[in-house]
Amino acid sequence: MRRVRGISAGFAKDMTMRLAFHLLAAAALCFGLAACSSAPPKPVYPDLRFDAQPPLRLDVAQIQIQNDFQPTYRAPNVEHLFPVPPARAVETWARDRLRAVGQNGVARFTIHNASVTQTDLKQTQGIAGAFTTEPSERYDMTVQVTLDIIDNTGRIVRTANVTSTRSQSILNNVTPNQREQSWYDMTGDLMVDFDRRMTGEIRNGFGLYYVR
Repeated sequence: MRRVRGISAGFAKDMTMRLAFHLLAAAALCFGLAACSSAPPKPVYPDLRFDAQPPLRLDVAQIQIQNDFQPTYRAPNVEHLFPVPPARAVETWARDRLRAVGQNGVARFTIHNASVTQTDLKQTQGIAGAFTTEPSERYDMTVQVTLDIIDNTGRIVRTANVTSTRSQSILNNVTPNQREQSWYDMTGDLMVDFDRRMTGEIRNGFGLYYVR
């Protein structure tokens, strides 16, 4: 009887350890699945394109795109973090919308500024701040571009200067994906304004160099 009781106690101990092991494994699996489900995949943002609109035909032999803007890659500048940085969006605009249809001269498209700066906003402090939804950062975007028509002698015969700006604040409870979506939408909104302004400058100020 004593030996039977010893075997039964050992068996019970072994079963208890096995049960604890399986419970821990199940808990780890559930934790892993929860972690995976709580982290949505990072979205893919396509380039902003403008080829759905008719091209702006210029009486020149060549289009030159020159980017003079150099990102600093340090605060307060954050343009390099954007899904589509404004400099890339403006370069795409020039490739999509400007067409050289002449025999002489050059249209030089120069990007002077394509920056985005971040300003941290004052937040509610203390316990109340933990339960307050409010703007935490403001982003200011500026694009400045010059389009010159240069004849064969090197003389600038037409010039268009366009500056577009946008500002947007982000709430303190947004997810990283929501923040990037806001940045992407901000760039798109600015480019709509830039397209309208530059198109108007070309159509109204380039005379015979704009081929209708």
